[in-house]
Amino acid sequence: RAAAEIARLEGIFSLYRADSALSQLNAAARLTAPPPELLECLTLAGSIHRATGGLFDPTVQPLWALWAERATAGSRPTVDALAATRALGQWADLRLDAGEITMAPGMGLTLNGIGQGYIADRIAALLEAEGLTDILIDTGELRALGGQPDGGDWPVTLEQGGSVALRARALATSAPLGTVFDAAGRFGHILYPATGEPALPRWRGVSISAPSAALADGLSTAAVLAPEKAQILAAVSGFPGAACESAMQA
Repeated sequence: RAAAEIARLEGIFSLYRADSALSQLNAAARLTAPPPELLECLTLAGSIHRATGGLFDPTVQPLWALWAERATAGSRPTVDALAATRALGQWADLRLDAGEITMAPGMGLTLNGIGQGYIADRIAALLEAEGLTDILIDTGELRALGGQPDGGDWPVTLEQGGSVALRARALATSAPLGTVFDAAGRFGHILYPATGEPALPRWRGVSISAPSAALADGLSTAAVLAPEKAQILAAVSGFPGAACESAMQA
């Protein structure tokens, strides 16, 4: 049942399935009767967008596609190409409604910075409804129901160093060079929305915990774009129960 739920949600959020709700929205710039899960995820994305001063922005998908295309050809996008792509539309051009989602033609959305966390939350809700406890869910982001079956918290070792004791909450970690476009490993996949340039490698990794994995996921994605830890802490403070567990500089 958990696997079936993951498959169902991929049918909403996937960028690689032409029949997914997100792919249909990106293709037509309009989606009538959108799935409630898509509306819920985008609504949370909007809250994170505002709290991070626009650093979290799902409308970077055309920029991401441009980087992927140029990297495949062994080059990188020009400044002019990035500016022209960014001019296709931004978060303010997105309209959310229970009956319809619309955006400017040429825009595109990606939920890769929040979708894995959202799916972890949905699986947690499914298992919790069955009365199950003391489970750790890993969809790329971590969501703990209770603690370890033998007692104690779930011990999570962070890639950038250190550890977190996790119980009844979620944890997400992002890094500027966690995934890269080029073979040389210079250009990371998390982009500055305003310029389209990859995140500067000032952080080895940033780990955020929160009551929900979707929230932790989105906040950690934005955090690696922040120039200072104070900006990360300010964004996290806007969400009750969220905390910056680690922000390790490179």
